[in-house]
Amino acid sequence: MTTDQLQNRPVALVTGATRGIGRAIAADLGRTHHVLVGGRSADAVDALVQELPSAAPFVGDLGAGEVPALPDRLDVLVHSAGVEQGTTVADTPRAVWEQVFATNVFAVAELTRLALPALRAARGIVVPINSGSGFHSGPGGGVYAASKFALRAFADALREEERANGVRVSSVHPGRTDSDMQRQLVAKLGESYDTDYYLAPEDVAAAVRTVVDLPERGTVESLAIRPTRRR
Repeated sequence: MTTDQLQNRPVALVTGATRGIGRAIAADLGRTHHVLVGGRSADAVDALVQELPSAAPFVGDLGAGEVPALPDRLDVLVHSAGVEQGTTVADTPRAVWEQVFATNVFAVAELTRLALPALRAARGIVVPINSGSGFHSGPGGGVYAASKFALRAFADALREEERANGVRVSSVHPGRTDSDMQRQLVAKLGESYDTDYYLAPEDVAAAVRTVVDLPERGTVESLAIRPTRRR
């Protein structure tokens, strides 16, 4: 591929791109897009930038309000950064609620707000990576689920607000996916970890690719993807 072809690629920003689902999405979009690799660790971001055909770093702690400068052109914004913390309502202090919502909701809202002028100009797409917990909550998972319910509400509102501006909003809700976050969650719940019953990060990336590649006259408003096998 020539330098001119690389420079003329559409631009995709992927947050949480240095591991797990975010990394798989960045790698997949990297086949066709110039990828802004989002992450908190400059070393981890730079390592992935070097692996992609066309990429640049986007380093900052979004949950702490650190938003790097955005490009004038932005075709795709994938919100994959997220945290899972907290236990039961009785045992989770306010500070944990605030930390989870800062990353999973407030950072998403602020980055989207700042990116909207470029997204409108490109008639682009916003893809919040949600969760099955954005539909259902259970014991010990209330903090994470509440943040994902809020993220779903945010996406639903944004979709309708920006419909006339040509900006599409597609919520992607993966089920259990093999990742560091999933391992931490399973350990917290005291369950066994068996990847036969989990999605691979590349499966979620394939779903995001489907959403992004749909012609702009249509929108996949909400997409749930679950492991085929269940215990």
